[in-house]
Parts: sequence; C-alpha cells; structure tokens
Amino acid sequence: MLGVVLDGRYRVDERLADGGMSTVYAGTDLRLERTVAVKVMSPSLAGNPAFVDRFSREARAAARLSHINVVAVFDQGTDNGHAFLVMELVRGHTLRDLLAERGRLTPAEAVAVLEPILAGLTAAHRTGLVHRDIKPENVLISDDGVVKVADFGLARAVAAGSAATRSGDVLIGTVAYLSPEQVQSGGATPRSDVYAAGILLYEMLTGRPPYSGETAISIAYRHVHSDVPPPSDAVPSIPRQLSDLTVEATRREPSARPLDAGAFLAELWDVRTDVGLERVSVPTRRVRPLALAPAGGQRDTLQQTPHHTGAAAPAG
Repeated sequence: MLGVVLDGRYRVDERLADGGMSTVYAGTDLRLERTVAVKVMSPSLAGNPAFVDRFSREARAAARLSHINVVAVFDQGTDNGHAFLVMELVRGHTLRDLLAERGRLTPAEAVAVLEPILAGLTAAHRTGLVHRDIKPENVLISDDGVVKVADFGLARAVAAGSAATRSGDVLIGTVAYLSPEQVQSGGATPRSDVYAAGILLYEMLTGRPPYSGETAISIAYRHVHSDVPPPSDAVPSIPRQLSDLTVEATRREPSARPLDAGAFLAELWDVRTDVGLERVSVPTRRVRPLALAPAGGQRDTLQQTPHHTGAAAPAG
C-alpha cells in the first residue's frame, strides 16, 4: 500500500498500526497538502456491500461531529477494492499504551483522562451518535495532552458487514467493555457508552478491568449476570464517592446509570468538588506518532446474534 494514492488524492506514506480488521497509515492529502491518517479496512470487509453501505453512512455521521475531544473524520471512500477512512492524525499514544506503562492511575489522573472522554461523548450523544466500542485502544492522548475519542461508528459498520447479518443484526465489540444490553441484544444507547466509560474508569483506578483473563464468552456472561464491584475493594485509597460513581455508571440495568455522557460528566464534576481532587494534567508518554487503533485490534472480541449470549464466539 505504501506510495498508493487513494481516490486520486490521499497518498499512503507510512504504516502505523495493524489489526484484524484494518491497517492505519500516515498519509498526505495531496489536494490540501496536509498530513492525515488513513485507515484501510480489510479486503474481506471492503468486499461486503452491507459493510460498505454502513461504513459510508457511519463515516458521514462521524464527519459532522466536530469537537476537540473527538478525532476528526475528513473523508471516506472506496478505491480499487480498498474501503478507507481519512482522519486527523494524532501524534501521541493510546490510553492502552499509558496503562501498560503506568498500571493504575491516581484518582486525580483518572478523572483528568475521563473528563475529556465524556466531553467528546457528550457532543456525540447530543447529535444522536452512540460510539458502541469505547475502550482504551480508542482513546488517544496527543503528545501535548489532548484526549481524543476515535472510531465512532466503526463497530456498527463492522457488524453490518458480518456474514451473520444474513439472519439478523450482529454485534462485534470488545467484550471487556461491553454493556449487558449489547451482549444480550446487540442494541446500544448513550447509556451503553456510559457503561463502557465506567469500565474505563474502573480500569484506570485499579490497573485492570473488572472482568479479564477469561474467555470472551465467560466475560460476556459476567457483564450480564454480575455487578461490577466497587474499585475501592481493590484499591482502598480510592475516594468513596468516586468508587460509588463507578458502580453507578456500570449498573447492569441501563435506567440505573446516568442518562448519557453529559449526565455522567456532571456527576463526575460534583464528585471532584466534593472529594477535593486537585486538577492535574493528563498523563502522557512519548511514543512514535499514532493514529486510530484499528478495529479488531483488541484480543477479546465478541460476535453474536441477538438474544443468544451463549452462542457468542471470539472474533478478530
């Protein structure tokens, strides 16, 4: 792919990341003479008309979303069998990289990362967009400390492209962060993103997600049938109010969670004030330039048909 010019405009310059469903490159927009990120989806997806149709619609919706905490989508298209997405190139690293380096964050640092995540999701929810696949790989932290949410709509597009869509809707998501309703039916609402953000908060505070180290099916089962424990059980120094908010955001019943990311953010601000958490900079680490984490790059993924949690099988 290196050196290829897609759609007569976007030159592919450097491979940044590979995943089971896509490869991300640094590229150049030859018309505007600017550096961009180019995500090229796998040939198996690009050859699926259902995927291409959903991919195009989701990309157009994401392109209408403009917020400092969301990776900007500039263009999408297909060229010679390649389905691609052109985005803002973020020079920095993912939240996954940071957690791998640091382990758990301090409560103040975790809040500093979560606030812009929720701000970006708030902007999306207000326009009717649901992310569906919030996870550390889809949270980018630029070298100057700006947090950006990536990959809006891709989980839904990939689901549309699955062969199993012949018999109904399909969910493909990262099982460690899937809400119970996504596991059970594949459906997602803003409260599903709230759940995933709550799992992120738990992981930042404790150094690991509440359910890990098991099969994808068993993790999905626990999301549906078990309550996420208070993170203060694992790390007693976590302020009680912040631990309680984590539990609230990850309730199994969607109606028991904050209504959307904006409501979650408002409660987080209240907790920050009540606890007296100091404002700190977003923690960063220095790595090579990175764009979006490829869809399917996470180990534990789940593909299933609606209403059959036991029929799930790992994918990706």
